[in-house]
Amino acid sequence: MALVIACTVIAVSCKSKEESNQMKTVMAIHDDVMPEMGKIGKLVGELSSKEDSTEIGLEYKKARKDLQAAHKSMMDWMQNFGSRFTSDEILNGAALSKEKQAWLNEEETNIEKVRDQINGSIKNAEELLKK
Repeated sequence: MALVIACTVIAVSCKSKEESNQMKTVMAIHDDVMPEMGKIGKLVGELSSKEDSTEIGLEYKKARKDLQAAHKSMMDWMQNFGSRFTSDEILNGAALSKEKQAWLNEEETNIEKVRDQINGSIKNAEELLKK
């Protein structure tokens, strides 16, 4: 009987650590791209001042809209993530239900997409502004 209890405790502990590591990974991606939000604001301002009806002016407009969409994606992701998980789950690695584990899997994919959208729109804007 003691062996069964010990195995159960070890299995639960290992699962909880995996969940905790995945939560840390998701938060690390968020924390990595969050500082870029200020850069997005700066670039939006620079691009806006160069917009006009010329071909290049329209490129500036598209780049600005891409930056704004990336910013909105991050804000939407944070709101959705915060509504799905408690601070104890996010900050302290509290165990997740099966449903919440499925959500965490989704959120990891979602924040990776947001990261790529943010980094891509910034790169594009910076390259465009160098022309």
